[in-house]
Amino acid sequence: MHFMSATEHHHHAGHHTHHHGSGNTLIWALALTVGFAIIEVIGGLLSGSLALLGDAGHMFSDATALGLAAFAAWVARQPSSARHSYGLVRAEVVAALVNGLFMLVIVFMIAYHAVERLWQPQPVAGGTVMIIAAIGLIVNVVVAMILHRGEQTLNTRAAFLHVLGDLLGSVAALVSGVVIYFTGWMPIDPLLSLLICALILNSSVRLLREVLHVIMEGVPPYLDLEAVGTAMAEPEAVNSIHDLHIWTLSSGLVALSAHVVIRDMGDWDDTLGKLSELLDQNFDIQHITLQPELAGEVGATVNCDHACDNR
Repeated sequence: MHFMSATEHHHHAGHHTHHHGSGNTLIWALALTVGFAIIEVIGGLLSGSLALLGDAGHMFSDATALGLAAFAAWVARQPSSARHSYGLVRAEVVAALVNGLFMLVIVFMIAYHAVERLWQPQPVAGGTVMIIAAIGLIVNVVVAMILHRGEQTLNTRAAFLHVLGDLLGSVAALVSGVVIYFTGWMPIDPLLSLLICALILNSSVRLLREVLHVIMEGVPPYLDLEAVGTAMAEPEAVNSIHDLHIWTLSSGLVALSAHVVIRDMGDWDDTLGKLSELLDQNFDIQHITLQPELAGEVGATVNCDHACDNR
């Protein structure tokens, strides 16, 4: 079906395939993370280390993030339909939201048991903790490198932050093992568990804040609405820009719509090409919808927050 209207719509045909490279990266990172998380759980149970179990919980939360992200990357590649005209590109946003909420549950569970351990200390095998935590540190470095070299989508960037938290968590578990092995001071284990909780909470809040910003269709943080509008108003044929909106559909897929007031409708085709090129090259925005209007037909009063003039 083809629909005609006064609105001119422009986008690059290949833009919806931006998630192809992230799927394999996420699967490799997921396999490494799950594999070592299982080892940490076994080691934590055998050694009695809550810090090790806490770090395992953190890695399982990361594995959940990576699993959801990998699935969402696959779903996001599905073609658009009559019911979902944009396709399913926001699947990764939903996955990130679910993951962020799940991580909050992990935080409260670990914190509860850590406080319980502070009141009722239990023996911990420091040597076992040291060995497993050291291996975990290496695994987290490898996973971080895999994610850093892959495509930087919302999910992979969030997962990378989690893995950085895991690095610190492994260091915390390693320190716990060393302190217990050489001094026998048991409170270090639950105290470092609380530190791991703080790391998880920080990454979770950052992730949820970014996801909610996308869901609320906020302007991407790296773009300035006024700067974009001012640049769009620079071509000589453009009189002003109003009703400018910029939002994120999914990672790497930013949409823009605006009303473009021009002096001569005969200049519109050329102006549309210039604006499309400008938005693509200067702001990396390819999915645009622009409504042309003649200067004499536009009302005199326009909201200054959404208008940019070329005078």
